[in-house]
Amino acid sequence: MASWTCPGCDRAFGRRNQSHLCVPALSMDGYFAGRPGFERTVYDAVMAHLRDVGPVHAEAVAVGILVKRVRTFAELRPKRGRVSLSVLLSRRADGPRIARILPPLANRFAHFIDLYGEDDIDAEVRDLLTEAYLASPA
Repeated sequence: MASWTCPGCDRAFGRRNQSHLCVPALSMDGYFAGRPGFERTVYDAVMAHLRDVGPVHAEAVAVGILVKRVRTFAELRPKRGRVSLSVLLSRRADGPRIARILPPLANRFAHFIDLYGEDDIDAEVRDLLTEAYLASPA
């Protein structure tokens, strides 16, 4: 998957000596322990779709879940009563599900979508996830 594994935390990254908070990833069960059940169902639905698209790796850290091929292309971050999904795209996408968009950094726009349950992983969200996956380095 990645071109570099940090010897300090054993996490994989797309770039050698990637700047990061050097702490080991959490197990998924450990990450979800004590969290609202909808967070796990959102994660499971997102990952089920992405695994149909191709090989993918998820890494749980204190602030959320990083979804990677070689580099992170999506994140799931818990918020009060919802999960914020961010996807990185090479274009500015429009759609009623997109809550906000950050200006481009390294030619990629970060799009944020609020998810309240697995039913929110609809065709629009699946299309955005697929596009972010396909645009990410393999």
